[in-house]
Amino acid sequence: QVQLVESGGGLVQAGGSLRLSCAASGRTFSVMGWFRQAPGKEREFVAAISWNGLSTYYADSVKGRFTISRANAKNTLYLQMNNLKAEDTAVYYCASNPRGTYYSTAYNYWGQGTQVTVSS
Repeated sequence: QVQLVESGGGLVQAGGSLRLSCAASGRTFSVMGWFRQAPGKEREFVAAISWNGLSTYYADSVKGRFTISRANAKNTLYLQMNNLKAEDTAVYYCASNPRGTYYSTAYNYWGQGTQVTVSS
């Protein structure tokens, strides 16, 4: 069993930056990902990273602005978000241990989410 806890969300102006963190209760030698869900919308893929950090994947909407990374020694996943836009406003979730492809929502473990609000 893996427990995930996100932190780092908040209110920021458009063009600003935030860094999200996701602390895992134990070692997770697995692909990990970030997803987000805006009000009235389905949860969508944001970014994913391989277990060793050598491969990263991004949604087109965040490519060039967001960076996913992980520190396995600290059991922590990160999402650096730069040049934030109003459309990035959502609850952000980290996830671990995908059952399918990295961009699907079929992950075994999820955090509780952290709110990111970008004011325009």
